[in-house]
Amino acid sequence: MNNLKSSGFTCWLTGLSGAGKSTLGIEITKALEELSVPCEYLDGDVIRTNLSKGLGFSREDRNTNVARVGFVCGLLNKHGINTIVALISPYRDAREQLKLQIPNFIEIFVDTPLDVCIKRDIKGLYKKALAGEIAEFTGISSPYEQPLNPDITLKTHKESVSQCVETVINYLQRQGKI
Repeated sequence: MNNLKSSGFTCWLTGLSGAGKSTLGIEITKALEELSVPCEYLDGDVIRTNLSKGLGFSREDRNTNVARVGFVCGLLNKHGINTIVALISPYRDAREQLKLQIPNFIEIFVDTPLDVCIKRDIKGLYKKALAGEIAEFTGISSPYEQPLNPDITLKTHKESVSQCVETVINYLQRQGKI
């Protein structure tokens, strides 16, 4: 498929736990559906319990998880289904590999400071990680490598959800994706 309009795109939201990726992913998906843009939302937590069940949190397992999700996105995109992904995907090399494999890959960095993510910790994961109860927790005992040149950067600690969604929709329109 050489015609970019005939294939889908992938919006990949990356960032720390608690940054707002899932909330934004859901709202971006709703906004696209309202515009009659076919899309599928893939959430990291749901992926972990289905597609990537059994994987741990080592670098290799995390990269395998990212690669699996990227493979699904590529299949859907090939058939004109756009994908919105909310996945920590902490390692830059795994995300860079996605850019090579998915023709219409849009990296969206949900740039929220660690202290804000810790305050938002609805699941209590940071509290457990800081107490040493969770090993290999991204941002605490395991690294998060920020994107060097993301297509979009969203600052959920400074902008509302609707402002962030509008930024993504405007980008997609400017790029001729929708």
